[in-house]
Amino acid sequence: MMSRKELFKNTLRKAAYAWKRIIELRLTEEEANKLRFYVDEPAFTDLHWGMFVPAIKGQGTDEQQQKWLPLAHRMQIIGCYAQTELGHGSNVQGLETTATFDPQTDEFVIHSPTLTSSKWWPGGLGKVSTHAVVYARLITDGQEHGVHGFIVQLRSLDDHMPLPGITIGDIGMKFGNGAYNTMDNGVLRFDNVRIPRDQMLMRVLQVTKEGKCVQSNVPRQLIYGTMVYVRQTIVADASRALSRAVCIATRYSAVRRQFGSQNGLETQVIDYKTQQSRLFPLIASAYAFRFVGEWLKWLYTDVTQRLQANDFSTLPEAHACTAGLKSLTTSVTADAIEECRKLCGGHGYLCSSGLPELFAVYVPACTYEGDNVVLLLQVARFLMKTVAQLPSGKKPVGTTAYLGLVEHLMQYRCGVQNAEDWLNPSVILEVFEARAARMCVNRAQKLGSFPNPDEGFAELSAFLAEAAVAHCQLIVVSKFIEKLQQDIPGGEGVKQQLRNLCNIYALNLINRHLGDFLSTGAISAKQASLANDQLRSLFSQVRPNAIALVDAFNYTDHYLGSILGCYDGNVYPKLYEEAWKDPLNDSVVPDGYQEYIRPMLKQQLRNARL
Repeated sequence: MMSRKELFKNTLRKAAYAWKRIIELRLTEEEANKLRFYVDEPAFTDLHWGMFVPAIKGQGTDEQQQKWLPLAHRMQIIGCYAQTELGHGSNVQGLETTATFDPQTDEFVIHSPTLTSSKWWPGGLGKVSTHAVVYARLITDGQEHGVHGFIVQLRSLDDHMPLPGITIGDIGMKFGNGAYNTMDNGVLRFDNVRIPRDQMLMRVLQVTKEGKCVQSNVPRQLIYGTMVYVRQTIVADASRALSRAVCIATRYSAVRRQFGSQNGLETQVIDYKTQQSRLFPLIASAYAFRFVGEWLKWLYTDVTQRLQANDFSTLPEAHACTAGLKSLTTSVTADAIEECRKLCGGHGYLCSSGLPELFAVYVPACTYEGDNVVLLLQVARFLMKTVAQLPSGKKPVGTTAYLGLVEHLMQYRCGVQNAEDWLNPSVILEVFEARAARMCVNRAQKLGSFPNPDEGFAELSAFLAEAAVAHCQLIVVSKFIEKLQQDIPGGEGVKQQLRNLCNIYALNLINRHLGDFLSTGAISAKQASLANDQLRSLFSQVRPNAIALVDAFNYTDHYLGSILGCYDGNVYPKLYEEAWKDPLNDSVVPDGYQEYIRPMLKQQLRNARL
């Protein structure tokens, strides 16, 4: 209920207080990160620690890291990540900001040649950041050398005023009440701003005093390691946001009663099959994303170790995998939070339900760090390349290993005879592999019929994106199944609940993407019907444990921020109490009564001050 200025200032207060506690308690980097996470509000610190510091770590030379990282770690400078422009986001190569080297002064001249080259959206830029990693087209001796990062000081460290040649401000209100309105997403323009040559991040490419570009012996692929890291954290965030939403919706569905009884208690909403068929697959998705997020953390560690040993063999697959899972999990989560709001009926629309705010905070994830459709097309390109290389005998690795069995999968016929057969994990896995493989081969064949591959890719892009989704869903299903093969605390009872959720996740996908499974011949219409029967049976098995499954996320009422999702289920008194706290209820007769309501009621509008 705060104004934009109050919201922003309050976030500054929280960030400063958190930093004070981090210093007093001598928290480790990991502990400090956890503390900032529990502040649970978008803030300039997200970009400083999440993008500015990793960019310098990943792309700066040893000398640059020694100079800039201590300042950033002590927050003597505050940084942001200025890549996206008014006219370009996903197409990084299309950025217009220029960095022209001047050998006379040994400086780069950073310039915004057009209105659309204005940096637009970077969090922390609008009002707080003193420095930015700015991405610009490198120009030396009239030659362009692609887009590179530069450390640029934006504001004075004495009075915080913008430095000469810099126009900077906030881009305005965004979606939602609070959400990203706590963040100063900014606009930035450069008018021939000069920076020393050594402020170009030169880990991969160096520019000499004479203006010559020299490739270092550090492989360019190392930069992708940072991207893999950022995207795996986004997948983990998707699991957290989705689990918060389903916790609220599940608890409220157990409290709310509607219809179903002429005498005595009405039916709990959670007992309706319509509610279960919408809600339980979302609980399953929250668990599935949790497990695939844990696996991605392992993958990032594995890729990093390989990169340090100059082994780049798994990088393209890891890059495609994280891009695809970022796209899949964020799209599903954004839609699922909104579905959870609808599952809570009219009360879900109240801000006190916690769901409108959660949705408004979460939904930008579908576009930041790569637009979700663009990322799916990157995955599709990788899959088409993998299929094209199969005849040469090149073995697909990691999450694409199933494409090495493409001959078997093209001939595969599902052997399901009755509903219980769908509980066999190897059956589910093979069905998902057959669907993904056949969609990939089908798209590759269609692509081959175009004389110009680029034109073919553009024409078939919507179909190619569908193949990428099938591939990513296979990854999530396979990682859930792998998790069930490990030792799980809590014994067989807990494992059985997770098995139920895994089967609900997979069978619900079959139900929702039935066209894919039937048209590729992966399953028959009869088998699809049996899958649906088994899915309904699984809902009944999950029902007694639904509350326990969301309580297991272990969220406090304070963290959930939802009256509908409160642990004690005492929803109605709390909703009633909360309503009276609204500032509109400060007075019984509203402001504006004398000027507008009374003249209307008394037929005196002609005399009213309108």
